[in-house]
Amino acid sequence: MGDANAPWHAHIYFTDRDRSAAVALRDVFAADPAILFTGRMTDGPAGPHPIPQYEVHFREGELEHVRAMIVASGLTALVHPLTLDDLADHTTLGQWIGDPIALDLTTLDPPGLNQGVPRFGKSDF
Repeated sequence: MGDANAPWHAHIYFTDRDRSAAVALRDVFAADPAILFTGRMTDGPAGPHPIPQYEVHFREGELEHVRAMIVASGLTALVHPLTLDDLADHTTLGQWIGDPIALDLTTLDPPGLNQGVPRFGKSDF
């Protein structure tokens, strides 16, 4: 592990079939003091994410805690750091829980221009 205070995201994906599980997990995240931000649930594509999702923000020191909650839910998620390379964050640095989903990588910031770090704790979805 690197810097325990480094910013991380998890994108929790859901379909109509598992929406109730996504809502239940979101409620758990929203009540968890280790989670710094719990985003709203989208109903369709948002940025590189082609299906409904929501995001949670946390520090790297909480990574295993967050991963364990996602695994227990049975939902698919992309967990990644926020670096200055948005593409790498969502690809080579990202960790999938469940079956990976093909992302629209054309929407991501080019390396060195990642706007994710300044938006940490906020959402533009």
